[in-house]
Amino acid sequence: MFVAIVHKVQDGQAFLSRGERLPDPSNAPAGVVPRQFCPSKDLSAATCVWEAGSVDAVRDYVDSTLGDASDNTYFEINTEYAQGLPEPAAAQA
Repeated sequence: MFVAIVHKVQDGQAFLSRGERLPDPSNAPAGVVPRQFCPSKDLSAATCVWEAGSVDAVRDYVDSTLGDASDNTYFEINTEYAQGLPEPAAAQA
């Protein structure tokens, strides 16, 4: 499944610094894969797309990494209506 996150950034520098660890597969739980990251120019907000088995798996990983640098809203993407999603990781293997 694809999971979207809407980040309301509280501390842009901490958000970027802590977030650098997120894409590293050695840090992420198995099957939790970042697919897109789209920060606003002023770093007050960002959206990202992850691929994972559950919203909770993404939430647990991202919240524990970013801490208080952002307030995050998570949801499963409705792939029937979404546009521009990447190919699922399993299809790329």
